[in-house]
Amino acid sequence: MASRELVSRDLRRLALSASDVEYVLVRRRGRRGVGLKVDEKGLTVSAPATMALSRIEALVRESERWILRKVAEWSGRQVPEVEWRDGAQLHFLGELLALRLAPGTRPKAQLVAGELRVTSRGGAEEIRRAVVRWYKRAAHEWLADRTRLLAERAGMEPPKVMISSATARWGSCNSRREVRLAWRLVKAPLELVDYVICHELAHLRHMNHSGAFWAEVARQCPDYARLRAELFATDHLYRSF
Repeated sequence: MASRELVSRDLRRLALSASDVEYVLVRRRGRRGVGLKVDEKGLTVSAPATMALSRIEALVRESERWILRKVAEWSGRQVPEVEWRDGAQLHFLGELLALRLAPGTRPKAQLVAGELRVTSRGGAEEIRRAVVRWYKRAAHEWLADRTRLLAERAGMEPPKVMISSATARWGSCNSRREVRLAWRLVKAPLELVDYVICHELAHLRHMNHSGAFWAEVARQCPDYARLRAELFATDHLYRSF
């Protein structure tokens, strides 16, 4: 397989019939076609290193309706800001935890009776860091255990699980049987977490998005289509801080 070496990454603007759209053009050696992705960062266009810009933008324009629809969807899915105050609500496995603050010389967070209790010297950034450390610890323990359970149910050897700080994707895997899951995933309801894990486990058998891959996802997670749509509609709630 040809290596897709990054050649350039440029911010550009494209005039569409309805409106102008800014996009990031990523050129890679070894890439054959043009790929489009729209997320909270906007439109990204991936293209071969030697393809003419005019050809790339002509192909992008063919997907104008899809691009504008996706951009509109993402613009309405703003990531909510967290107020680091006593009583603030934080997501954890689909439930809401009340943030309880108390003075202390050492920043620390712990879960007690449905509340996330944080001691700190005060200051929003110190509180945020303590909360993030707690989430990362919870994600490392909880997501690894859940992945092991779902892998065994699927008749697979459990992969190595690694926790990432990614914000643009919930999971990824590689040929070394390493699965990376974003720590923010533990904010989502259990059934959405299970869908993401099953998606990555299916990639361990099919490193693509072929029909065989989606059949494997369906085998592991029969209701995946509904869960996938629900995750797209609500995932902005789990991306904060």
